[in-house]
Amino acid sequence: MTHISHDHSGPAVVLLSGGLDSMVTAALARERGFEVHALTIDYGQRHVRELQSARAIAEKLGIERHVELPLDLRQFGGSALTADIDVPKGGVGEDIPVTYVPARNLVFLALTTAFAETSHSRDIFIGVNALDYSGYPDCRPEFIASFAETARLGTKQGVGGDPFTIHAPLQHMSKADIAQECDRLGLDPAWSWSCYDPTPEGLACGACDSCRLRRKGFDEAGLVDTTVYSKDAPALPEKKFDPTDFRRPSPDPSRGRGAGQSPGI
Repeated sequence: MTHISHDHSGPAVVLLSGGLDSMVTAALARERGFEVHALTIDYGQRHVRELQSARAIAEKLGIERHVELPLDLRQFGGSALTADIDVPKGGVGEDIPVTYVPARNLVFLALTTAFAETSHSRDIFIGVNALDYSGYPDCRPEFIASFAETARLGTKQGVGGDPFTIHAPLQHMSKADIAQECDRLGLDPAWSWSCYDPTPEGLACGACDSCRLRRKGFDEAGLVDTTVYSKDAPALPEKKFDPTDFRRPSPDPSRGRGAGQSPGI
């Protein structure tokens, strides 16, 4: 994979959920030379661990401005993340899952655009990726392109001839690709949080769709996910030995990229 460094001046606004994808996206925005402003939406999700991770990521990356906006979507319900609905643990399916939050990225991108306009920014970063195509309709490239046009038509900045650019740098990456970017950027995976249903002890369950995709991605990339998972997490499928696979081994823990140290970005 080729990585091109771009030098930019001025701010970019990143939608920072606290998950792995948003952490990597924020680090990529910073690598490209942007002054990073981050928006985290406290939408009433059933656990606060993701919000805590967003705060930690903002601090670790040295994000210039981090806004945490309350928006209680529990009043709408309709999702296992905002209502009293069990989070499925049986494996990733083909249909839109019950963890889909109705119109979440549509609502969140609208708020991020408002934040960008008041921040004098024309660059918006969001960490949607290809694995979400079949599950979440608001992660598809068609949606991102359509929203960019809507933002151009519906904002003072857009109609004034300075439209927003919606950056989705992970759009066509697999979870293994994203895990590799996380490693390349010098990020500790444990800074982020992906689990939909943490255990009472505060560990990642390892069985929800998000945990399964994340664990599989790091495993396929040959990298260590430093997240602590429940001892009851299902075992990963055993990989068949491929003699043509010459990927570098998992990182040596002695390299000292612990959660208390700054990333090398």
